[in-house]
Amino acid sequence: MKNKPLFLLILVGFIMLSCSKSDDKLDRNPFLADPLVNLRLNLNLPEYNSLKFPGNSVITGQGIKGVVVFCVSETQYLAFELSDPNHVPSQCSRMEVDGPIATCPCETDTNEYNIVNLGRHTTEPDTKYPMLQYRAERNGNNIIISN
Repeated sequence: MKNKPLFLLILVGFIMLSCSKSDDKLDRNPFLADPLVNLRLNLNLPEYNSLKFPGNSVITGQGIKGVVVFCVSETQYLAFELSDPNHVPSQCSRMEVDGPIATCPCETDTNEYNIVNLGRHTTEPDTKYPMLQYRAERNGNNIIISN
């Protein structure tokens, strides 16, 4: 009985040391910073009305090169950074969106991403970074985008 508090203390210490946040940095994209994004899109406004219908998207000016918000369903929305995640932001790295596909217009690459597939690269999903995703949730007639 006397060793039980010591054992619990050692166990808690071991668990806390094994849950290091430094492991999270292994998958961190070295090309993109984490810009502060905090948007509230009111679906009653004409510029965001299209987000009421699945398959439509809207591009906003926040983020590194802009943020695309995509309507999957009336309750599910996805939001991603428009800067190509596989090279340093440059004049040409703002992606163009056509339906659920985002394409980098830089002549040096042919990076293409599927927004509905969580921003994964269309041809090399296991070796290329996916698009930087932001939190998107619907609250009444507002879509709240944040990180």
